[in-house]
Amino acid sequence: MNALTAPTLPSQALRVRNDLGQQAAIDIAPALTALLADMFALYLKTRNFHWHISGPHFRDYHLMLDEQSDQIFATTDAIAERARKVGGTTLRSIGHIQRVQRLLDNDAEYVTAEDMLAELGDDNRRLAGFLRATHGVCEAHGDVATASLIENWIDEAERRTWFLAASLRDPR
Repeated sequence: MNALTAPTLPSQALRVRNDLGQQAAIDIAPALTALLADMFALYLKTRNFHWHISGPHFRDYHLMLDEQSDQIFATTDAIAERARKVGGTTLRSIGHIQRVQRLLDNDAEYVTAEDMLAELGDDNRRLAGFLRATHGVCEAHGDVATASLIENWIDEAERRTWFLAASLRDPR
């Protein structure tokens, strides 16, 4: 974490109502907040590409990106609630997301379908790495509840990566 991601605990830290302890809140909540920012960034990029994709495989890609963006968005509430359950706080604004996100935005006016899929594949691969790192923080504190959720999200990110890569392969 850096100075921009650390302030997820207020100066008067929330009272921890679990057996993980205050240090878990100090370590886990910022890791989850960074993860949440990345999920929102990936959600918006996936939805953006869903809206703007074109070409001979439009329908297939459009539907795949719709499904993937819905799956990504579905994780956001659970991530934010875990940060609160461990005793921390989480994202408060779009500006906060921008300061904390590690995945890059894409504001290009036009991106080819192939470049969209490749970029999302790279982002999902990076996200899987961020998920693994956050899993490690949770494991260090014995937070099996968060770790078990993250294991499912890793599988989902790997599945999205697989689908995106498979969609780019030339069948010949």
